[in-house]
Amino acid sequence: MTGPIGVFDSGYGGLTVLKEIVAALPQYDYLYLGDNARAPYGNRGFDVIHEYTLECVQYLFSQGCPLVILACNTASAKALRTIQQKDLPYMDDPTRRVLGVIRPTSEIVGTLTQTGKVGILATNGTVNSHSYPIEINKFFPDVTVYQEACPLWVPIIENNEHEGPGADYFVQKHLNNILDHDANIDTLILGCTHYPLLMHKIRKYLPGGITVISQGKIVAHSLIDYLHRHPEMERRLSKEQSRAFLTTDDPGIFEKMANIFYGEAVMCGKVEF
Repeated sequence: MTGPIGVFDSGYGGLTVLKEIVAALPQYDYLYLGDNARAPYGNRGFDVIHEYTLECVQYLFSQGCPLVILACNTASAKALRTIQQKDLPYMDDPTRRVLGVIRPTSEIVGTLTQTGKVGILATNGTVNSHSYPIEINKFFPDVTVYQEACPLWVPIIENNEHEGPGADYFVQKHLNNILDHDANIDTLILGCTHYPLLMHKIRKYLPGGITVISQGKIVAHSLIDYLHRHPEMERRLSKEQSRAFLTTDDPGIFEKMANIFYGEAVMCGKVEF
């Protein structure tokens, strides 16, 4: 029995990751689930985020997905490890897998910085979890990591104000804050899947010579590598090039927002928990 790759996010941002994964691996089937009714996850506690994320992962498993990608930094930070270590072994099929977006980025960031100074721009939940500093330190213990929470960036984007002049103030403010930590920061990680939509404004207010990392392509290349290393999982993935989308909120709103995040029109169904 084969099935699609499941892609989960608390909202719309994961569509930026899905877009890059589909571009790199178009042959597979994909099922996207956005928990928009309970978004945002960024300010919720660990236990709540674990509960919500696990519920969505189990739903994707019930739809035949042998592999689920948490295309959400907050879920990856606050729920992934518990799901991998404590939940999966006790499910009906412990051979199914759940992967996140923080580790792939952490595995390469040390090869991109020349100064050894890295900044993280993320939601409150991701920053407070310290997941990026912890993961980066595992691979590159000599790299210094600074963090900056940008709590208004997501609502600015989801209210379609990211192209307007009002967004400039908040982009410039948080970039100044992170760079005030250390003038030698030469690499910035966009630790939220919404933030690529602000890329042109981020570059506008950054000094030259700073590398900005967006996660979509990194996660896509990491998934290619994972499937090469795990042919037993690759064989379980269906390859009809189908794309399906589900939300826990209003499908009509999701379809409108998908045009912004995914870059093309989609048809969306609704899931109720």
